[in-house]
Amino acid sequence: MSANEQRAESVAGGRLGLGRQFAWWATAREVNMAMPAPTPVPVTIACAPQNVTVDLLRTAIIVIDMQNDFCAPGGWVDHIGADFRPDRKPIAPLQKLLPALRQAGVPVIWVNWGNRPDLANMPPNQIHLYKPTGVGVGLGDPLPGSGARVLEKDSWAAAVVDELPQAPQDIKVDKHRISGFWDTPLDSILRNLGVRSILFTGVNTDQCVLHSLTDANFLGYGCILVEDCCATTSPEFCTEATVWNVKKCFGFVTDSAAVIGALDARAAG
Repeated sequence: MSANEQRAESVAGGRLGLGRQFAWWATAREVNMAMPAPTPVPVTIACAPQNVTVDLLRTAIIVIDMQNDFCAPGGWVDHIGADFRPDRKPIAPLQKLLPALRQAGVPVIWVNWGNRPDLANMPPNQIHLYKPTGVGVGLGDPLPGSGARVLEKDSWAAAVVDELPQAPQDIKVDKHRISGFWDTPLDSILRNLGVRSILFTGVNTDQCVLHSLTDANFLGYGCILVEDCCATTSPEFCTEATVWNVKKCFGFVTDSAAVIGALDARAAG
């Protein structure tokens, strides 16, 4: 083999892995596991209790449970007579924040409660959460108005609200518990993407958002709660306690304006 042919073979091949920070390069002769990491793209976000600088190449945003069952008329929360309107508050700020993050190359990950039709992985304690008296419309049961099955994967009930369009490059993860990390591929996806910092948004602030965030904290991720992109139907003191605990124990708190401002400052600089 000539020297030119050897050089051609050494540069041929392809990338293995989705991650911008973690990938191999394979050729017929070699697998390179020591690919250089790209230069960080730092942005500093105004947060509490301290400002935070993140690398956009190692950051993702997670949107939790912005689904019809929780946020839309005719969904499960509406069916049981609760006021679903508070859970719609993140829609407007997310409509501005998500396109800005996509433009900056930050992955958008939708984590939705989407159960198997047969509920085979749902123990009684989880079914009780949605049918506490043993009767009525609970997980997997059809809603009286639409017939959509409560939080069933691929049903209208489990779908993201129409006001929040999903882009083709977005990543979707089904969850089956309050935490988005329990018994899901979410952690593996984040690690394969090279993510180390996560922006948390969605509903409910004090339930699925908080417990996904705390699990991420325990796994070693840097966690930032985007407060105006979160909401809950719980009493106000639940949000106050959640925000206090995030700042005290589990991460940092910001808002969408601060994130967009940091992105704009980076683009202008």
